Amino acid sequence: MTDRNGRLTIDGDQAVLHFERKLPFPVEQVWAAITDPAHRDRWMGKTSIEPWAGGTITTVASGPPLPPDQKRMTGRILVWDPPRVFEHEWNQPIVEPGVVRYELHSDGAGTLLRFSHRGLSAPNATGFRSGTHAFLDRLEALLADDPMPNWAQRYEELAGAAPSVPRRELS
Repeated sequence: MTDRNGRLTIDGDQAVLHFERKLPFPVEQVWAAITDPAHRDRWMGKTSIEPWAGGTITTVASGPPLPPDQKRMTGRILVWDPPRVFEHEWNQPIVEPGVVRYELHSDGAGTLLRFSHRGLSAPNATGFRSGTHAFLDRLEALLADDPMPNWAQRYEELAGAAPSVPRRELS
């Protein structure tokens, strides 16, 4: 079973957001969609990437109705292992620093995408859940060459249908 709709794990004051998507596209095609700025520009927002561990990434998300300086995410690339793992810091003015990780696994003729965003507070992770889901829907539309879903509309639909969050306390 995949976590297509997202799952939140909360330990104390830290949260991790998880998504798993089975995509009917080869790993190399999914890798290009998440790491090539020309592709990311279409589903995520204007992006620049230095494609190596220690390089940098900057993205100005296209979806949220916020000023560009609030949507700007910057970070250092922590893992660059084409076409399997892309991990980078997530530094954005509206949220605490975190780390985003994309893992790609062959799944027959397709790809299993495992996405995580760790380091968030529980309230911010809850808000990011619907937004991340909307961005991943846009990624799938890009891969399928389908019309791009409207991020804000998709976010509102998802935020209204968000399930409860399981809590796991540290002992």
